[in-house]
Amino acid sequence: MPLVLVGALLVAGGCSSTESAQRQAGQVFLAAWAKGDMTAAAKATDDPVNAQRVLQATGQALNSTAAELTPGAITTMKDATTMAFAASWTLEGLPAPWRYQGKLALVKGSDDQWRVHWQPQDVHPQLGPVDALVVNRTLPQRAPILDGAGQPLITERDTVTVGVEPKLVTNLDNLAAALASALHINARDVINAVGQAKPTDFVPVVTLRESDYRAVQAKIHDLPGTVFRTGTQLVGPSRHFAQPLLGQVGKPTAEALHQAGPGYLPTDQIGLSGLQQVFNSQLAGAPSATIEIHDAQGNAVAQVGQFAGHPGSPVRTTLDTRVQQAADAALSGVGLHAAIVAVRPSTGEIVAVANSDSAPFDIALAGQYPPGSTFKIVTATAVLSSGVAQPDGPVPCPGTVTIDGRTIPNENAFNLGTVSLTDAFAHSCNTSFALLSQKLPPGALDQVAAEYGFEAGWQLPVSSFSGSYTPAKDGAGQAANAFGQGTDLVSPLSEALMAATVAHGSTPAPVLVAGQPATANHPPPSPPAAILGSLSSFMRAVVTRGTATDLAAVPGGAVFGKTGTAEHGSTSPPKADAWFTGYQGDLAFAVLVENGQTSGVPANPIAQKFLTALHTTS
Repeated sequence: MPLVLVGALLVAGGCSSTESAQRQAGQVFLAAWAKGDMTAAAKATDDPVNAQRVLQATGQALNSTAAELTPGAITTMKDATTMAFAASWTLEGLPAPWRYQGKLALVKGSDDQWRVHWQPQDVHPQLGPVDALVVNRTLPQRAPILDGAGQPLITERDTVTVGVEPKLVTNLDNLAAALASALHINARDVINAVGQAKPTDFVPVVTLRESDYRAVQAKIHDLPGTVFRTGTQLVGPSRHFAQPLLGQVGKPTAEALHQAGPGYLPTDQIGLSGLQQVFNSQLAGAPSATIEIHDAQGNAVAQVGQFAGHPGSPVRTTLDTRVQQAADAALSGVGLHAAIVAVRPSTGEIVAVANSDSAPFDIALAGQYPPGSTFKIVTATAVLSSGVAQPDGPVPCPGTVTIDGRTIPNENAFNLGTVSLTDAFAHSCNTSFALLSQKLPPGALDQVAAEYGFEAGWQLPVSSFSGSYTPAKDGAGQAANAFGQGTDLVSPLSEALMAATVAHGSTPAPVLVAGQPATANHPPPSPPAAILGSLSSFMRAVVTRGTATDLAAVPGGAVFGKTGTAEHGSTSPPKADAWFTGYQGDLAFAVLVENGQTSGVPANPIAQKFLTALHTTS
């Protein structure tokens, strides 16, 4: 317990030696008490045994983490000498200190030494001989996180905690393997936890929504050693819903408790990650508390402190539950790291943030990946803005091209000969865009990348990545950048915003929490509106006759998009991520599958599944 003793050991001019000794006695007591050294404090009194008993009981009751005790004036009336003091106790779990004015009785002993004359009133003026201080603390109900329509996303739901009682286990390896298979957890974690527990302990394995438990009940209920506890917990509509964006609520680690700041106890439920952590103080509210004096029978005889708490207030996001559920459904069963982000082009509102189960973090918002051919949206805009080519103008699309010693191929070296710029875009001709990039004015590609939000540095409540672009140093670098295989990097969020820019005609600021549009470190200018009209035609051609014809018949209206394959790494052949970014009506979205092209899990079918789920569910 940190000590702050204010006004210590200063003797003013004219102060008598008697008063100095009295002050010294009081300060020794206060210093030891503030430090939490009850033995030393008790020894500074004339009744160490009873003083230590009451001081220790008071310390346990208050559970103070810091104390500031300020010595005051010495007063002598007749034969009674007292020293005033001001107390400020920082109590664990309360957001503000408990303050009061106290008074120490001072007495001169037979050895001519001044000491504190012990009495319970030395602790608090209203404390009697058999009384005790009691702190009553009440937590408010945690407020919900809301969707864009104002409906709670995180609510109290019935849960079942699957656990293990070690003494009931007949074969731990078999039990752990069965639980891991049914619950998609790590068997080794189960073995380690059970191995460290006592025979009669309840070892929690996982907490499931009741509906999720029913789905696996037949597989785990009769396994020797399993035990189950029912309860309620703050959870989303499904285990996957908008995770890890929404985050988790639970008992804090020491680090999480420190990050949360004052006002919380280790037994409290606090936000541990995601929006639950970012907005924890708003959602949690503040506890109310009273500090009372109780008599020997436990009856409250006086209230000596009160803290007015307040309930938490909701955080309203821009998420659309229906769109989010469609995105989660589209990623269900995808074993690779994958993500979907969807935004409203007209407002910039982020309406879905979905990550596959295996994603190591929120790659939907904060991942950093080469964009592959989706960057041709930027390059095509630069080409049109600079007048290098027209939508229907002829451009070459050879199977390969060499620029400054670097050979650039199309996928499988396909050769279309001479085609329109629209068709070169629709069929994703790397060679066309590599060649066109060499005709761009200096800085043209850099400028257009900025117009689409690269290097914008959007500031959202959670970690996010707005895209980065490094100007090329030579022709080969410019060519690689032009089809997304240079130094440029994106996230699914920045890809969705790129499609939203084409759909809306200007670059929207992303919004994740209602009424709080993101600010940008470098606000992006918008591309020319006339050019974006041509880009819309290009992106429609991708779906009608190009690399995304599997999206031509999805429900919900015309789809505009761009596919991308982004190679990375040093393996041969290199690994390749799969991209689709596009829009349908007032919904722009991006799909990423890490190593999807390499592993036979392209992005197009996931985009198709997303849009189909969105328009076939009520």
